[in-house]
Amino acid sequence: MIVLRLFKFLTYCLIFQVGSIFVSKRKKIRTMTEDKDQAETGAEDLKDTTINEEKSEETVEGVSSGEPPTSEPTCEEKFAELNDRFIRLYAEFDNFRKRTNKERIDLINSASSDVIKDLLSVVDNFERAIQNNENAEDIQTIKEGFQLIYQQLKRVLENKGLQVMNSKGEAFDSELHEAIANVPAPTDEEKGKVIDDVEKGYYLNDKVIRFAKVVVGQ
Repeated sequence: MIVLRLFKFLTYCLIFQVGSIFVSKRKKIRTMTEDKDQAETGAEDLKDTTINEEKSEETVEGVSSGEPPTSEPTCEEKFAELNDRFIRLYAEFDNFRKRTNKERIDLINSASSDVIKDLLSVVDNFERAIQNNENAEDIQTIKEGFQLIYQQLKRVLENKGLQVMNSKGEAFDSELHEAIANVPAPTDEEKGKVIDDVEKGYYLNDKVIRFAKVVVGQ
């Protein structure tokens, strides 16, 4: 009986001692964890303090070196820049306009020179015909000569894009015809149509360059 009580007492003592050791170790671990957190927090604070000090030193160095602080351009500066850009663009456009006008004039002049060059042969034939007709007695030969020159002139103009407007018998069109007189129509079918072609109209490359002067039937 005494031995049993002694055994129970020793067991309680052992359990109490083990519990005390476990509690002390747990407190020690908690203390170490808190110390570690405090150390990390202190390191971060020290790092932030160092960065702020470096930035302050850079700012002080920039001010001491005389570098002007960067700033947004003012409205006056923006206006001056845009105005300069507009002036340059307008000058480029004006030069382009002048160059284009000069090229157009040169093109017209060169086109006119080509037409005149082709007409010179017709003029030469007219001069030869006039010279030969001074002593000519055969009227039929003179007529044939003028007919050949006319065909040559007509061929040159057609090669340049000239076309005759056929108006006689067509319905009157104010976009093509110019009525100079109205006469009674011989038949009902000719009412509102061109009866006579007094002066022919002409196209140049499908564009009307001269209206036909016509007589319209009523």
